[in-house]
Amino acid sequence: MQTPVSRQVDIAIVGGGLVGASLGCALAPLIERHGLSVAVIEAAPVLDSVAAPWQPSFDARSSAIAQGSAERFRAMGLWSAMAEQAAAIQLIHVSERGRLGVTRLTAAELGQPALGYVVPNAWMGRVMHRRLTELPIDWHCPASVEAITPEAEGYRLALSDGCTLRAGLTVLADGGRSGLKEQLGIASDAAPYDQVALIANVEMSRPHDGVAYERFTREGPIALLPLPGQQMALVWTHPAGREKPRLELGDGDFLAELQQAFGDRAGRFRRIGSRHAYPLTLVTARETIRPGLAVLGNAAHSLHPVAGQGFNLALRGVTDLAAALELALTGGEPLGGMLTLRDFEARRIVDRHQVIRFSDGLVRLFGIDNGLLAHARAAGLVGLNLLGPLRRGLARRAMGLER
Repeated sequence: MQTPVSRQVDIAIVGGGLVGASLGCALAPLIERHGLSVAVIEAAPVLDSVAAPWQPSFDARSSAIAQGSAERFRAMGLWSAMAEQAAAIQLIHVSERGRLGVTRLTAAELGQPALGYVVPNAWMGRVMHRRLTELPIDWHCPASVEAITPEAEGYRLALSDGCTLRAGLTVLADGGRSGLKEQLGIASDAAPYDQVALIANVEMSRPHDGVAYERFTREGPIALLPLPGQQMALVWTHPAGREKPRLELGDGDFLAELQQAFGDRAGRFRRIGSRHAYPLTLVTARETIRPGLAVLGNAAHSLHPVAGQGFNLALRGVTDLAAALELALTGGEPLGGMLTLRDFEARRIVDRHQVIRFSDGLVRLFGIDNGLLAHARAAGLVGLNLLGPLRRGLARRAMGLER
């Protein structure tokens, strides 16, 4: 019979995916300078693949990384490795199917090397986990939190691997699917969009030249993001239920319907990888801090993918939490104390509110099927394209360079 192990740590990160791993990497200077003790609990066996040969998959999911997020990864010492598999976004082309209005946002007019980048999630994870293996982090992988209990100075976490952790600060970065928020009585507001995102990688007939497309259609927005070569990442939004027949189509028929829906702006769709569908709901946790507790990433907010802001918003939360913790360590404050956590929340509240409002408003504006409003949207796109300062301001905000 295995003897239960009990450990005291400064920070326990629940979730070793992109958000939790980002936090571990962001805490590296504090681990090295202050001897911070950190534990990461991850249910999936992720570390086994770190040393394996890299084989990019045509079916791999990818994330749009804003220029500001790339700078944050650069500060963590991660970007040079991430950039090996990144495709730069030089231009964002926003249009509405059947309307003349178009808005173009370019990196050149902003004096930036790129508006952002598209990176395979698996590659980002590999780069971050490789960095984490260099740090004295207490890994529990694969393992899950079976029970979480508040104590006088933090939380007690009972893990499935038989270990018990007592943490001064516990960070929920598990995507909100483990039920831990529910165990703690943290409620969330959910606003279903009655939409489903159909996600796949596609191969085009011509080079994309670093152009990302956001195409609004009557069914829902279609996003195409550049990947290495002539591949692009597809996010095709459907009214709930209408995605099912398309998931069952053969590749040729599916590509024909996609071509009809999107048009020829990006060229011809030649090949498609595996298709996956995800229901879309705006979810926001009513609490993101408690004494000894912080909530990050999709556990705190799950956004519509139309504006590509979900992971970028989460990464800003990661770096803001790391900054608040560094200030606490310098000032001798408890990491899980409310002074520290209110500092973190103050850094986040405006940014979070603005991004959620922008993403949600964009979805709902283009989701209204009304002739007069459609003409107004088209005029707005044309006007935005002509008004350089306004367009550039929106672009810099979307790039994470301004808040």
